[in-house]
Amino acid sequence: MKIYTKTGDTGQTSLASQQRVSKADLRIEAYGTSDELNSFVGLLRNKLQQDIPSNASMDSWLEWIQNKLFNLGAALAEAEGDWIQEADVTQLEQWIDQMQADLPIIHGFILPAGNEIMCTAHICRTITRRLERDMVRLTMHNAPCTVHDILLRFVNRLSDFWFVFAKKCGKNAGIELFLWKK
Repeated sequence: MKIYTKTGDTGQTSLASQQRVSKADLRIEAYGTSDELNSFVGLLRNKLQQDIPSNASMDSWLEWIQNKLFNLGAALAEAEGDWIQEADVTQLEQWIDQMQADLPIIHGFILPAGNEIMCTAHICRTITRRLERDMVRLTMHNAPCTVHDILLRFVNRLSDFWFVFAKKCGKNAGIELFLWKK
């Protein structure tokens, strides 16, 4: 089977429902951003495995997130099903609380810096924020698809996860956080 279908050669693509839409459709933009984020999570996993191969629990979290991002993409592509659940939001909150338990309280803004793992986590955070904006825009423009509240909560919590993940990785590596100086 050939990988190319030529069905997208005119700037159209299919949603999960087989409805043909423009590749500039807000739904395509949103799940494209989710796919971009997923690729950076893969890069982060690779870097984590190289630098801290014994940290299987954090890698399993990232693998879980990658699967949930595919689920999110399916939901945004209007595939039937409950792709993201309240339990998924709760899981992210539990990991955030677990990581934050031994982190110092920071007063001020943190610059996205540190080692490569920390910086990649910050890239994941900023792409997650863009994904959230894409999803809000999708709802605001009364597109045929309305983003369900659970999807927005999941993505919002995911950006919090990346922020704390970067801080935790920095602490584990003995790297001081870089605070914004006015």
